[in-house]
Amino acid sequence: MINYPLPATIDALPRTASIALLASGGVDSSVALHMLVEAGFTPDLYYIRIGMEDAEGEITCTAEEDLEMVRLLAKKYNLRYEEVDLHTEYWERVVTYTIDSVKKGLTPNPDVMCNKLIKFGVFFDKVGYRYDYIATGHYASTRQIGDKIFLATAPDPVKDQTDFLAQINFKQVSKLLFPLGMLDKHQVRELASKVNLPNATRKDSQGICFLGKIDYNQFIERYLGVMPGDIIELETGKIMGKHKGYWFHTIGQRKGLGLSGGPWFVVKKDCSRNLLYVSRGYDPLTQYGTKIICNSFDFITEDLFIDGVTPKEITFKVRHTPEFTKGLFHKLSNGYLIESEKPIQGIAPGQFAVAYDPTKSLCWGSGAIVEGQP
Repeated sequence: MINYPLPATIDALPRTASIALLASGGVDSSVALHMLVEAGFTPDLYYIRIGMEDAEGEITCTAEEDLEMVRLLAKKYNLRYEEVDLHTEYWERVVTYTIDSVKKGLTPNPDVMCNKLIKFGVFFDKVGYRYDYIATGHYASTRQIGDKIFLATAPDPVKDQTDFLAQINFKQVSKLLFPLGMLDKHQVRELASKVNLPNATRKDSQGICFLGKIDYNQFIERYLGVMPGDIIELETGKIMGKHKGYWFHTIGQRKGLGLSGGPWFVVKKDCSRNLLYVSRGYDPLTQYGTKIICNSFDFITEDLFIDGVTPKEITFKVRHTPEFTKGLFHKLSNGYLIESEKPIQGIAPGQFAVAYDPTKSLCWGSGAIVEGQP
């Protein structure tokens, strides 16, 4: 039998600790469950239903297959499970945020807001507060330094999900358990097969849950419609083609422009005039920047500038990627500035800049990007 270790912050807990495990029906949360049970914990399983029925009565996501997997797991380990319906809250807090952000020309991140507002927000307020801890199948970990808990990265840089968790607060991270915190994806799949989990070979979910099989652009068109505008070459001002609306596009985008003679990259949007600016080439300088500006920044455990010293050396990300970039983090009188050590591609307003320590092991927090500059 394969026995992988639990992270130290979990292994040190009394086995009588009450744990609510968020079970999605996928292999990651299922292996997290197995590891907790094997270590002597008895978690309760909760499936959060957020795929919802919209105003036209159309179901945008079917959860029955996921829920059946959770039932099978509960039976296999003789555990209690419950379904928690958070359709309305998800629509009001995450879907509305997504639509509003897109309409403003921003690039939203629904997964980040779902973690902050739904999984560790509404769920905690309705159910999780009754438990000592909440466990998930995220690829992340926590680390205790002194008397404080910090969000820490996973060993698998490709699967690390701390950037999706970077908007949580200290109260939330203090109650979170990440059993997969020391494993990579290969080990998770291997363990799932060895212990005959019913979803051992099930594919990972892709995209935004509430959309189900609906295409993202179709969803945006349903709520914002179409508004044809010009695609303009930034360097020459030449009109290269038409787009259906600036809200279908994001800074750094390459595919889906319908232009020949490329590749073409979206480098700028003028939302007031519904114009899309593009540059051509495999590596145009116009798609790069070295300065990331945030009006505010949410620190998870403690304010990085509590000692009054600025700037700080950090590593950071501006999108979900295995790579970290070195930079200097400045606290300004009216916001925050990250200066990148090297030019980075596609700084998209609305996305989150996520700050880490120089060793890429601790996640400090994140802030919504307002602007990228050369």
